[in-house]
Amino acid sequence: MSAELRSDVDRPRALLTGRNGFTGSYVAAELEAAGYDVVGLSDHQIANDAGSITANLLDREAVRAAVTLVQPDVVVHLAAISFVAHGDVDEIYRVNVIGTRNLLEALSQLAQRPEIVVLASSANIYGNAEVEPITEDTLPAPANDYAVSKLAMEHMARLWMDRLPLVVTRPFNYTGKGQSAQFLIPKIVEHFRRGDRVIELGNTAVARDFGDVRDVAKAYSAIVKTRPVGHTVNICSGVGHSLNDVLDLMAAIAGYAIEVRVNPAFVRSNEVARLVGSHARLAKLTGWYPHFTLAQTLAWQYAAISTL
Repeated sequence: MSAELRSDVDRPRALLTGRNGFTGSYVAAELEAAGYDVVGLSDHQIANDAGSITANLLDREAVRAAVTLVQPDVVVHLAAISFVAHGDVDEIYRVNVIGTRNLLEALSQLAQRPEIVVLASSANIYGNAEVEPITEDTLPAPANDYAVSKLAMEHMARLWMDRLPLVVTRPFNYTGKGQSAQFLIPKIVEHFRRGDRVIELGNTAVARDFGDVRDVAKAYSAIVKTRPVGHTVNICSGVGHSLNDVLDLMAAIAGYAIEVRVNPAFVRSNEVARLVGSHARLAKLTGWYPHFTLAQTLAWQYAAISTL
């Protein structure tokens, strides 16, 4: 673990796990704009990154030492195995459950505990819910190992509620500039950017609540600011779009339609058909509302990728 940290005694300190990931970079910018000295926690050292320290979440002692070094005023825990189709199931459970427990244990042992600890769960825990929109009171029905690991993380975290000021978020699908092409929306955008005439996909009738990562980052900043401790909140746009809708929007942006070929390898037997949420609780608690439509998000991604 690196023992050196930038120090700004005039600014409160935020510990942000997953800072160097897709979402983390946007959340870090929002927290810095809100006046925080943001310190990242990464499982590997990154060159020229003075804003992070290195500690693997699965190394209990390293996590304890890192947390003791940082002495955070607030914590946002984003680090996780977040790809549903990740090949190593054991790793999904280890990182998402045991890694989070190691972090909570270390935070609870601080002499001065953080004012808020925000844990990122996932809307995938709802599975094939029979209601729409999905609220935080909708019963969980996880349909894959990733979702089960996140629900297990939530249950485990409740054991720490009396010792730490916890808030659990359940982000629905979101996308934006910088997301890996292993995820579906960037894959589609990249195909259009290249001018490809054919794309292989799975079930294009599935519908998701596709948010914008910039809105998601502002949601985390709003949660840190308002501190709705003890609550579980959805982070979502509240609008559902099928993949066919995404393809139509991209055709309008790129100026041509792409041929879709269904690849059976991309069709999951336990696919969640619709996942559309309500952000009413988050809005009431923090005043946060999404600002970007899916069309605006796709156009931003398309323009950003096209300039690379």
